[in-house]
Amino acid sequence: MYKKEDLKNIYAGRRSKLADFLKENNTGCAVFIDSEEHRDPAIRYYTGHSSDAVLLIFSDGFSILVPWDENLAKANAYYDKMIPYTRYKNDSIQAVKSLLNVSYTHGENSKVELPPYLTYPNYLKFIDALSNYDCRCKEDGAHKFSVDSRMIKDEYEIYCTKEAARVGDLIIDKIEAGIKDNSIKTEMDVALLIEKELRINGCEKTGFDTLAAGPERSFAIHAFPGYTNGEWPAQGLSILDFGVVYNGYTSDTTVTVAKGPLTEAQKQQIELVQKAYDECSSLYTKEHTLVEAAKHADNVFAKAKRKMPHTLGHAIGLEIHEYPRVSTKMPADMHFQPGMILTCEPGLYDPETGGCRLENDVLITEEGNEVITKSRIIYC
Repeated sequence: MYKKEDLKNIYAGRRSKLADFLKENNTGCAVFIDSEEHRDPAIRYYTGHSSDAVLLIFSDGFSILVPWDENLAKANAYYDKMIPYTRYKNDSIQAVKSLLNVSYTHGENSKVELPPYLTYPNYLKFIDALSNYDCRCKEDGAHKFSVDSRMIKDEYEIYCTKEAARVGDLIIDKIEAGIKDNSIKTEMDVALLIEKELRINGCEKTGFDTLAAGPERSFAIHAFPGYTNGEWPAQGLSILDFGVVYNGYTSDTTVTVAKGPLTEAQKQQIELVQKAYDECSSLYTKEHTLVEAAKHADNVFAKAKRKMPHTLGHAIGLEIHEYPRVSTKMPADMHFQPGMILTCEPGLYDPETGGCRLENDVLITEEGNEVITKSRIIYC
């Protein structure tokens, strides 16, 4: 269990690494903004604050958090200085301008990196308001550095993701028991069970809207709507895709429930997905590239004249879809790296046979990998 002093040091260490990057790139300050217009997980990554805030990190490591919810920030966040957003009338431009003017001594120069996700009109407003500063908006600057930093999980991030995985596995076990004793009868039953159990077990929320689809809807990669009051599971192939969030970090698993009697086409589809999963998950090691794993999945399905309509996997963390993806479109020389946590989720979908996907979360280690979730195909 991590104590407050441990967390304080973890967040300070992350900000210190960013400060070193700012120094190396001759930048005095980086600005991050999390709002309804654009969510930026970097603020939680550097401070622990959950949402709606402006964050300034200077090249000497000094940080100023400007939260919309002052009380929440005082209870949960880690920073050097905190000023309520209301002091600036909830205006991010006014907040950044005022704080730069009074805190410029923390930056080695007047160069300020603004978020690359600003709309062009807002960028121009920042430029006008910060006329005394050399403002930049870079695709390869501090914000990309933050994304790249989050790609390789530290010990605390691995701990949180494993805890989310543990709770998710408990829920899968409970779902399988509910299928067997007939207490789970509909898509809504399983979705609401997840909502209840994740909170009982100390998680914050689902990582995304739960996708529970019976055989009539499982042909969709992501069923819409996410769940209904339709029968689940029914005869054929039913899919459940869900994640739970612990201290900001999400799991992501997909279970297929195969309820017999099955057709030969359904059996073949299950066998293909299981084969692709077994063979591709073994390639999730530092010796292999992401492209290599993705191509292998494509080849497994191509031999059966089938094609998977999505990538083999993606990284997870503070967001459900993080960089990188396990895709043939990734750089050819990009290897799996120790500390990455990525999904392995081969799937096939057909309007007649329904859908089948098997998804688990895989931690890349120095020795190979560790599958940290226990999703599976459930037969009933």
